Amino acid sequence: MNDESFWHQRYSQQANWTGDLRKYLYNKTSLDHAERVLEVGCGTGVILEELATRKYLDLHGVDILPGRLSTAHVHSPQAFLTCADARSLPFPRQSFDISLCHFLLLWVPDPLQALLEMKQVTRTGGHVLAMAEPDYYERTDKPEGLALLGPWQTEGLRRQGADPGIGHRLGDLFVQAGIRLIEAGPLRGWDAVLLSPDEQEMEWRVLEYDLKGIASQDEIQQMKSLDKEAWRSGRRQLQVPIYYAWGTVQE
Repeated sequence: MNDESFWHQRYSQQANWTGDLRKYLYNKTSLDHAERVLEVGCGTGVILEELATRKYLDLHGVDILPGRLSTAHVHSPQAFLTCADARSLPFPRQSFDISLCHFLLLWVPDPLQALLEMKQVTRTGGHVLAMAEPDYYERTDKPEGLALLGPWQTEGLRRQGADPGIGHRLGDLFVQAGIRLIEAGPLRGWDAVLLSPDEQEMEWRVLEYDLKGIASQDEIQQMKSLDKEAWRSGRRQLQVPIYYAWGTVQE
């Protein structure tokens, strides 16, 4: 899927899920007083656009995909954008007050190396934030006929090189990286995903991509029909735990 407008909508949807957490973390880390901030895996610029509304930020974004960066430039022209791998950030040591990521580490082949890089480019006393990483192993779907969706998507993500269960290991990864862990855990108040009809279509576009080679087209279409009916009847429940971690850099 290479439609950048679709991915911008998808990233905006994900950002909406974590809005309250970001406000909390921005306040705790005194983001308004930060001079230099880096987002690793900035995608199409959804989070950068939000950060750019805050004054006095020297704002930088990194992504490995040039197409994502082109879209990010449209949505956040104030940010300095760099095409680079999260495992090898092209910045001097202690360049930033805060480095952060959002739904990134599950896609990085070596998430520990990415955190080590974020730590290295963050100043002593600065903050490292992993603001959203899912655990698809804990995904639950109801009614019962949809229970296979979680295992199917988990396997599909694994085959794409992702780590579907990274969320519950996030705090341990911070400790392994030598980042002083302050908080880690699931998003508070995150009980279930409630999707509008448009969001349901978006979710299925992602699911159909993830399930290629995992389930047949007939099985996928049967699941899709059951899913739509469950949403219409109010019986649909979808839970995907999302975890965060916040730490500081020590000498």
